[in-house]
Amino acid sequence: MEMGFYFYTACCFLVIFSKASTAIDTLSQSDSLTDGMTLVSGDGSFQLGFFSPGSSKNRYLGIWYNNIPMQTVVWVANRVNPINDSTGLLKIQSNGKIMLLVQNTTAVWCANSTARVENPVLQLLDSGNLVVRDGKDSEPENYLWQSFDYPSDTMLPGMKIGIDLRTGLHRRLAAWKNWDDPSPGDLTYGVELEGTPEMVLRKGSEKFYRSGLWNGDGFSGTPNLRSNPIFDYDFVWNENEVYYIYSLKNKSVMSRFVLNQTQSVRQRYTWNPETQTWKLFSIMPSDLCDRSGLCGPNGDCDNNKLPACQCLTGFRPKWLERWNSSDWSDGCIHSKPLNCKSGDGFIRIAKVKTPDTTNSWVNKTMNLKECRAKCLRNCSCMAYTNLYVTRGGSGCAMWYGDLLDIKQFQSDGQDLYIRVSASEAERKKKAKVKLAIILGTVIAALLGFLLIVCYILRSRRKLKDEVKDKNLNDREDKDENEDMELAVFEFGTIAQATDSFSFNNKLGQGGFGPVYKGTLGNGQEIAVKRLSKSSGQGLHEFKNEVKLIAKLQHRNLVRLLGCCIHEDERMLVYEYMPNRSLDSFIFDQTRRRVLTWSKRFRIICGIARGLLYLHQDSRLRIIHRDLKTSNVLLDSEMNPKISDFGLARTFGGDQTEANTNRVVGTYGYMAPEYAIDGLFSVKSDVFSFGILLLEIISGRKNRGFYHVNQSGNLIEHAWRLWKESKPLDLADDFLADTGDLSELLRCIHVSLLCIQQHPEERPNMSSVVLMLGSHNELPSPKQPGFLFYKNPFEADCSSGNDRLSSRNEIIPLEAWGKIRSSKSHRVLVVARASGNTFAGGMVRDLGYKKVRIQTDKLEVVRALSMEETVDSGITLLRRVKRFLHSEGQWEIKYVPRECNLIADQLAMISLSWQTSLQIFEVPHDLVVTAIQQDKAFRAS
Repeated sequence: MEMGFYFYTACCFLVIFSKASTAIDTLSQSDSLTDGMTLVSGDGSFQLGFFSPGSSKNRYLGIWYNNIPMQTVVWVANRVNPINDSTGLLKIQSNGKIMLLVQNTTAVWCANSTARVENPVLQLLDSGNLVVRDGKDSEPENYLWQSFDYPSDTMLPGMKIGIDLRTGLHRRLAAWKNWDDPSPGDLTYGVELEGTPEMVLRKGSEKFYRSGLWNGDGFSGTPNLRSNPIFDYDFVWNENEVYYIYSLKNKSVMSRFVLNQTQSVRQRYTWNPETQTWKLFSIMPSDLCDRSGLCGPNGDCDNNKLPACQCLTGFRPKWLERWNSSDWSDGCIHSKPLNCKSGDGFIRIAKVKTPDTTNSWVNKTMNLKECRAKCLRNCSCMAYTNLYVTRGGSGCAMWYGDLLDIKQFQSDGQDLYIRVSASEAERKKKAKVKLAIILGTVIAALLGFLLIVCYILRSRRKLKDEVKDKNLNDREDKDENEDMELAVFEFGTIAQATDSFSFNNKLGQGGFGPVYKGTLGNGQEIAVKRLSKSSGQGLHEFKNEVKLIAKLQHRNLVRLLGCCIHEDERMLVYEYMPNRSLDSFIFDQTRRRVLTWSKRFRIICGIARGLLYLHQDSRLRIIHRDLKTSNVLLDSEMNPKISDFGLARTFGGDQTEANTNRVVGTYGYMAPEYAIDGLFSVKSDVFSFGILLLEIISGRKNRGFYHVNQSGNLIEHAWRLWKESKPLDLADDFLADTGDLSELLRCIHVSLLCIQQHPEERPNMSSVVLMLGSHNELPSPKQPGFLFYKNPFEADCSSGNDRLSSRNEIIPLEAWGKIRSSKSHRVLVVARASGNTFAGGMVRDLGYKKVRIQTDKLEVVRALSMEETVDSGITLLRRVKRFLHSEGQWEIKYVPRECNLIADQLAMISLSWQTSLQIFEVPHDLVVTAIQQDKAFRAS
């Protein structure tokens, strides 16, 4: 019995799977669609088939959403001719005509094509549009027929609601009569051309709601929809067609626009995947004042007033008694009669929905001044305004006769200039002048008072700052520390807390000095960064770090508690991070296992949010410039906190990038454009984040990376695995058992996008945060930047020393393939392998194997022989034949892997223009000295 049950279940599953796998979106002449069969769009969004609405037993051919549990019909074919049984059949004939038949004989609905083709097919598109097209032609402009031209009660993204002026085709929505009957009700929505085009909702013949004039930025009646997170919309009006259309900003969002006959409203819904229900986003009419013509002629409706209807300025109720009893249908008339010949005036009414356009005229080229003059000359013109509000306003719209259906907004809306008698306009002008004088007097008095208060407060603050500056540093000017408003610790307090900077309390060595653990008298644990006098970080960097961190407030940024300046001592006091830095876990063979994938992913997201705050959400845009694992601290709960802002730079306003002649940071994390050209931006930090992401995923350093079967650095390794479709091989060995593989793969994908060669190809941090937190499809990465092979100089340190960081003296060693020269022409050639092409200051393999070297005195071109290194060693080039200029030949000398800064010796090449090359060994410390003294140039 039990086996039978399992067999039955398996069979059902196979049947369901078979149906899903064979779902089709196209119907040809030889096919037919019967009741129970469906067409499914290519991406699975929509389904075409037969259905029964509500409690009705009638059958209709319709389209509905396919991937949600609640059947939501968006289009019905046979709205007025239902089928009362299950014998419905849909087919397409050879002439392209669509036929819906009952019992394969009687037609209940048909659709004729506009032209004939040899092989017509019926296809359900991903947009929900059912089209007839040539089987060999899928261009939208060549569709023979489409359901979007004959909508039911629902408007979908990409659908046009309007009129084709060439063919006379009128696309309008018509509501269902009720939930059980999809036949057209009397609630309709579409474009009306009487006067100036606008969108109108009608209930029978009654104009129930209208959109207002299209002003280039939106409809004047719905200013709140101009900026919304769901959709963009447009209104097109030209000699060929007039239509309204909208598109979704996020393609993964489902949104529809539907008419509700029961409530006599137009509703927009969005699908909520969490609750699995449709959520109401907007509704029109949304309030009393949206009802067309509620306040009668020349009335102004304002929901924030009681009563809602008021007469326009310069007007009075036509029948006061009726008006006071809330019967506003008769509207208002001018308070003083107009006298067109002797001259009338205009009064501006701000933030309104423009009047009904039935009796209106527009000109798209006139300006507002010309519009006023034309309206003033025409005694029938009662109001005017700009047709378009974009780019300072343009065009002209004028209204004749009574002004109907004006609505007042609290914000947004459009200015309208209404015609009044000259005396009324003059009275209004005098009232404005009087009000301006009163306001000017009050404002002047307030400003004077505020200036006095500011002067007093500034004087007190200046006195307070002078006292604070004296305590901070007697040797510095008083104005240098005005904005360092945080706790100032005495040197004795810090010394006591750290046990006189005991070696046992030393946490590590930062780029600018040691960091110590300390305990204050109240038991609070702190971390003290003590600026080394020889570190290269001067008072400028110190104050920069203090000012920056003091203003930053984010859970993923380290919190600065205070500072200490005592004689030549400068110290920063941070909150203590018990788990220290990220690199102490990631690169430790034992401790790395504490960081399961879920913890690593939480750390990655935290770093991303912290970096997003620096780039976008803080008061100033901040570029960190030294993001790396050792500068990410972990609190007791393994929450990441970005630290070390000594090298950070701030951008103001719309500034997005800058250039520097002083390249600082850590080789291995620098973006190519920064390391080579000194250009840095938020995208430089994105590159560093990408490297950081690779290191967190793999548990291996980018600098000093080693793989038993491959050469190259971590970027090269990651890219190779990606191209071989084995990206998960990059991950730490045990991570596959501790987390979500799709999440892990997504992080690898994001990391490669972050380390693209060119800054414009990298995402910004807001996009990175979105990528990490969503399941949207990601763009394919291109070959990353800095695909360099191993450099013999593997010291992992920040370039805090000016001598090592000045771009006028050396080019960063991370860019392998650089050739360095001193005035004595000493050169060092680092690792190089064939088959790769590099640009931007790196050695390039151009086929002819040539490298151009520029020195102070002359320029020489030498041919290089590029070969793969044996046992992944470091390749050095040695000159065989002697040439003073022109081309020379080189041979490859293999140097064991151990010849780098980790070992005691390093192979160097010495060159003199009168002698051939020589290979000799130099001690480690001499190599460093030579680098400091060498003068660099770029290889092209």
